[in-house]
Amino acid sequence: MPVDLDAVRTFVAAATAGKFQDAADDFGITQQAVSKRIAALEKHLGTTLFTRTARGARLTLDGQAFLPNARALLQAEQQALASVKPGNRPLRVDVIGGFLAPAGLVRDFHREHPAVDLDIVNLPDGATAIAAVRARAIDATFRALGGALGDDLGSVRVFDEPLQLLTGPAHPQANAKTLTPSDLRGQRIWMPGNIAGTEWAAYYDELAAAFGFTIDTVGPNFGLDAMLDAMAEAPDRATFVGEQTRFRWPDGYDLRRIDLRHPTPVYPHSLIWRTTNPHPALATLRAHLLRQLHPTTNSVWPGPE
Repeated sequence: MPVDLDAVRTFVAAATAGKFQDAADDFGITQQAVSKRIAALEKHLGTTLFTRTARGARLTLDGQAFLPNARALLQAEQQALASVKPGNRPLRVDVIGGFLAPAGLVRDFHREHPAVDLDIVNLPDGATAIAAVRARAIDATFRALGGALGDDLGSVRVFDEPLQLLTGPAHPQANAKTLTPSDLRGQRIWMPGNIAGTEWAAYYDELAAAFGFTIDTVGPNFGLDAMLDAMAEAPDRATFVGEQTRFRWPDGYDLRRIDLRHPTPVYPHSLIWRTTNPHPALATLRAHLLRQLHPTTNSVWPGPE
């Protein structure tokens, strides 16, 4: 059976004070309650920790051996609690994926605030991320979620990321310098990572409906590298990528990134956090992101909130 940490805490207090009554006063309990806790601990350990005398309680040899270990056990408990307590642990932020724009935003924040400890996580979808924010498992997430999130959550749109069309060299529009979203009317845009029910799938479905093209989700999603391989193997294929998404592909792939304009489709990244989160670095992150906002000079879709 696991050891009772309250009993260990009571043992340490009694050993330090030398009297059960002093330990009882420290905990606001009776001397009898202290005696019961220590008796239960002695039974659990199979040994006697104190010799009771008229002047108080004196540690036995086993009690003396157990005392430094008991103190270390209580210190480990405090360290374990501090490691996950907001304000003591690093600021834990969900960036969705290490190659996406939110990761770049947090890297910029870290360069400006190197003293802030960060714990970066990648959660699979908005529902999971919001649940983690509410459960205090993470401090903030970057998501493109519209509508009311509830009074317990705060949200601010921090970055509108322009989209680009990524094509193979045989695509009919591969040599275009820029395109408008309307130029894609009637086309199929291949996005196997558009998982139904996710916030990004909802965004791209709305974008497709607004400009008359189709999102093609056929095929398994094996990740970014596999998608680039498939684009090279089918050079007439096209997909959407964020302007800040980082790619590396072999020169032989000859893939093209084409800017979209008039209007520019932007993926609206918002920072979402729990309003009662006390982590001191959370306010620093929010202030940093808001300082980076710049009004756009071009028409964008969707428009400002």
